[in-house]
Amino acid sequence: MKLGAFSISLSVKNLQASKEFYEHLGFSVFAGSDEMNYLIMKNEDSLIGLFHEMFEKNILTFNPGWDQDAKNLDTFDDVRSIQKHLKEKGISLAQEADAASSGPASIVFFDPDGNTILIDQHR
Repeated sequence: MKLGAFSISLSVKNLQASKEFYEHLGFSVFAGSDEMNYLIMKNEDSLIGLFHEMFEKNILTFNPGWDQDAKNLDTFDDVRSIQKHLKEKGISLAQEADAASSGPASIVFFDPDGNTILIDQHR
């Protein structure tokens, strides 16, 4: 199963303080803006999303169809195919994609320790 680009989405209290902190670790802004209340920061192939007041807990995020530079992959596993596989394995989903749809969609589920996992397909 190909999950696509991986990033950690962090719920931050102060966007600028977090931005400066991760810049000290060698990250630079890749996408987003202060006005949008989020920044995607990159250091080589590592991605960190900083989200101010958008969700409560940190989220493990996968983007089918994208590589680590947010460039489209020629082939990828559609989120609905991933959803079907997870359900066949007995993993319950908190949010499902419409199985009859195509294009952008997302699913949400939790690992055994309650960590949120988002599979967010943008195309």
